Amino acid sequence: MASLVPPRAAIRPTERLHHGDRVIDNYEWLRNKDSDDVVTHLTAENAYTEQENAHLDGLRQQIFGEIKDRTLETDLSVPVREGDWWYYGRSVEGKEYGIHCRAPITDADDWAPPVLTPGVDVPGEQVLLDGNVEAEGHDFFSLGSFDVSRDGELLAWAVDTEGDERFTLRIRNLLTGEDLPDEIHNTSHGATFSPDGRFVFYTTVDESWRPDTLWRHEVGTPTRADVVILSEPDERFWVGVGVTRSARYIVVVVSSSVTSEWLLIDGQDATTEPRVLWPRQDDVEYSVEHAVIGGEDWLLVLHNSGAPNFELVAVRPDATGTGPQDATVVRAHSDEARLEDVEAFAGHLVFGYRREGLSRLGITVLDGVTSPEAIDIHEVSFDEPLYTVGASANPEWEQPNVRLSYGSLVTPATVYDLDVATQKLTQLKQQPVLGGYSPGDYEQAREWATAEDGTLVPISLVWKRGTPRPAPLLLYGYGSYEASMDPAMSIARLSLLDRGVTFAIAHVRGGGELGRAWYENGKTLTKKNTFTDFVASARHLIDAGYTTPDALVAEGGSAGGLLMGAVANLAPELFAGILAEVPFVDPLTSILDPDLPLTVIEWDEWGNPLENPEVYAYMKSYSPYENVRDDVTYPRILAVTSINDTRVLYVEPAKWVARLRDVGAPVQLKIEMSAGHGGVSGRYNAWRERAFELAWVLDVLGLA
Repeated sequence: MASLVPPRAAIRPTERLHHGDRVIDNYEWLRNKDSDDVVTHLTAENAYTEQENAHLDGLRQQIFGEIKDRTLETDLSVPVREGDWWYYGRSVEGKEYGIHCRAPITDADDWAPPVLTPGVDVPGEQVLLDGNVEAEGHDFFSLGSFDVSRDGELLAWAVDTEGDERFTLRIRNLLTGEDLPDEIHNTSHGATFSPDGRFVFYTTVDESWRPDTLWRHEVGTPTRADVVILSEPDERFWVGVGVTRSARYIVVVVSSSVTSEWLLIDGQDATTEPRVLWPRQDDVEYSVEHAVIGGEDWLLVLHNSGAPNFELVAVRPDATGTGPQDATVVRAHSDEARLEDVEAFAGHLVFGYRREGLSRLGITVLDGVTSPEAIDIHEVSFDEPLYTVGASANPEWEQPNVRLSYGSLVTPATVYDLDVATQKLTQLKQQPVLGGYSPGDYEQAREWATAEDGTLVPISLVWKRGTPRPAPLLLYGYGSYEASMDPAMSIARLSLLDRGVTFAIAHVRGGGELGRAWYENGKTLTKKNTFTDFVASARHLIDAGYTTPDALVAEGGSAGGLLMGAVANLAPELFAGILAEVPFVDPLTSILDPDLPLTVIEWDEWGNPLENPEVYAYMKSYSPYENVRDDVTYPRILAVTSINDTRVLYVEPAKWVARLRDVGAPVQLKIEMSAGHGGVSGRYNAWRERAFELAWVLDVLGLA
């Protein structure tokens, strides 16, 4: 057969005119995925990519085998106690999806989870939902809701079989195993039962995939009788729902990226009208937790009104007001620590916060605390210089312990129980890594790059001991939505480290690693700091002797894919390859169209170029698609996307690849034809997908 040549998309000019700026877009026609021409072109892209990577088939199979051989395929999660049951998940060798199970508690006073052995039957086990059974006949399968009523008798579960994040919600009778006739289509994530189990609260999405309407459904009644609780008309905001751990309140959250409003519904009567705690104020975020302190009810409110790194205050449940000015301060604002969340239990509080670029966890024992201002925090300490810690599944109001999750770049994911009274940590499980893995065989470190404006940018690194320098290096980055890319061990990554590749994370601005200011200085009209921080990180690693430009590959996905496209234009000479996963590389076109999925919600993150000419000009100046250069030599580029992605539409990387081909860039496009933003579903499919990407990275690095 003749070799395939790189597909060239037909040029079909489309005009875009905003703020007096006329742009001709040759590839906007690729947006219509129902077009035969578009499908033909995408199919050709896949065929070309398959051809260009055919020589890596053996390596892909080898890496897939390594991931598989290092993974304990038949395993169980640590049981979590809720009500009269221990809940846990099973994985079974050869099965793609998890199995959700429970077993009855045997002693009401025993909070130590039972020790379960993989492959051994659990006495009294009940299978609640087997993902493998439910996924039969579907190329894609994803759970969007999974909530058990407090009496343990009902399960609300929702499934997406397309990848477009529109879920069908069902209710299962756990006493009989049968699904009720209740079936609700086009729901969003996170349906939840009312405390009495009589109602299910759920959200539906509008045409732009925005969760905009909250409904109340009475179990066992026709869905046409469902009641709208709230419908949010402002397209910047989404709606969510939950229940406080105490069951005292059903909470409704209306939020944008920078503004929030919380409403409370009486948990004892789910039919009451919701009450707004504080009316929304632009650029003020807050969250609410119900606590009992000194025998009295309080609402703990975490807010950023005049407190960029957030402050914790307390108000009475029946208090009226518009903000924190009359509240009792529990934890004052700090420039050094970013408060992220507080969780309340009957006898203690759990605080999550960030300091010095790392996640932290603090505990308050409420015994003897008579008022909110008397609260003190004890920090849980760990020995490693780099780590990630956070509260895990802790559903019970009266529980005497706190379940924690912990890990680092060398320490596999570890589950602990912390006895609140004694502060003793008990390790319950550490992710098994087969094949003789030892954390001591690897090293992790923190470096600091100097950005263009003098800002110090943290970089986390891990490599196998004895790896000579300079070494091949994979540099990962994200830098948006205040999301922190915290250090975590990866089984798949061992296939790189054991071949002499160093892995690094550039904690660039736009993320949340160093507090709210770190985020604010990497969004809207400061977004370019994200890109220049990444370039500075790459240069630092080269100058410090960790790697060289011909042995450096960059990786990022989604908003991190925007980062990849931007640095490809800014500093192509620094990289041998760029891996861009579901990349947001045509941001201006997307953000200019309020009818596209989730666009209006995104204006708080990127700015509104439709109304603001300054934002328009700024976004145009960094948009990867609109700034492809013909005066540079691009590194090898692999773009990976999915046809049903509703967050970053496939058309963005498809257009970007077409434009890069115009200037002769060595670029490939791999598009999953039955998946969404998170890629393929099923663990074996995900391992194969990652093996494909890692084989490509090793090929670029000359290690294939």
